[in-house]
Amino acid sequence: MNFDLSPEQKLIQDTARDLATREILPRAAEIDRSHKFPKKIFAQLGELGLLGTMVPERWGGAGMDAMSYAVALEEIARACASTAVAMSVQCSLVCAPILGEGDDAQRARWLPHLTAGKTIGCFALSEPEAGSDAKAQRTRAVKNGDGWLLNGTKNFITNAPVADVMIVFATTDPTKGSRGITAFIVPMDTPGLKIGPDDDKLGIRGAPSAQVFLADCAVGDDARLGPEGEGFKIAMRALDGGRIGVAAQALGIARAAFEDATRYALERKTFGQPIAEHQAIQFKLADMRTEIDAARLLLWRAAVTKDRGGRYGRDASMAKLFGSEVANRAAKEALQIFGGYGYLTDFPAERHYRDAKITEIYEGTSEIQRLVIASALLKE
Repeated sequence: MNFDLSPEQKLIQDTARDLATREILPRAAEIDRSHKFPKKIFAQLGELGLLGTMVPERWGGAGMDAMSYAVALEEIARACASTAVAMSVQCSLVCAPILGEGDDAQRARWLPHLTAGKTIGCFALSEPEAGSDAKAQRTRAVKNGDGWLLNGTKNFITNAPVADVMIVFATTDPTKGSRGITAFIVPMDTPGLKIGPDDDKLGIRGAPSAQVFLADCAVGDDARLGPEGEGFKIAMRALDGGRIGVAAQALGIARAAFEDATRYALERKTFGQPIAEHQAIQFKLADMRTEIDAARLLLWRAAVTKDRGGRYGRDASMAKLFGSEVANRAAKEALQIFGGYGYLTDFPAERHYRDAKITEIYEGTSEIQRLVIASALLKE
């Protein structure tokens, strides 16, 4: 197996790393403290083509592959988890479904603005009683002349407070279960659409999320994304790709925790020597680095399988499951290496610790990933 990136992939990685180091990392702590969406940085991601990595040039993207997206997102996440999750939602959960399921009119209307960062998108699947059980949609879409009326409540919608457009999943035929769910592209200024207060979160505070309320939101049939009744399949395909994004986010957080802890261990002295000289610290660093490299290999396998047109859902779930758990272990050990200072907001360790947890929860909890993996392997 060739582990070398192509020149094009390396260029994307270097571009993302340069932006992350120069512009994002110096602002990461303030983004977290202020709970403010980094709009200027998001626009820079668009200008550099990082919001449209997998979108063809015809629709305003960079025309590259999932591997390019994965390596770029890792670099952004290493600098700021909040910026990375906003980027991941834009790429994996908004641009990808419109590209894959939309018609040319929808692609032309939305993709050039989304990839440029001039339009911000969000993905509305979760509901108060439909989280892991995504089939239990209570949001309804009822035909209204030549269009539809949408009613319901969506939960934990990342980017919603700053978004311009939302992909909404709603039940159009309750008698058909998951085959009665349809997807819609809904502008956020649609009458009847209301956004609740920002969620006050443990981590990823610069990526705002909120409940979204739909009350007789009228949209035309041209807002329907894909065929009627295909919404659940569209959502699951988007989440398969999204799990590559979350795995890359988790990897970036783990790397940040490891690199910051290593630097601190070389500087901090106890008993007359840097704590990096103590075997207890060395073992922690060795385990962190080993797991980070293993997580990257799982991520790259999933990305390459996707790029080759293979069935990558199981690989994406494995990368997401392992990567998110590695991120949490690395963040925990990094905080321990920082000791008392790690508990202070003056140092980055506590932010990594808070940011890491969500990667085990959103876009399918670790428990759901294990179900997906087990279901796939039992069919082999």
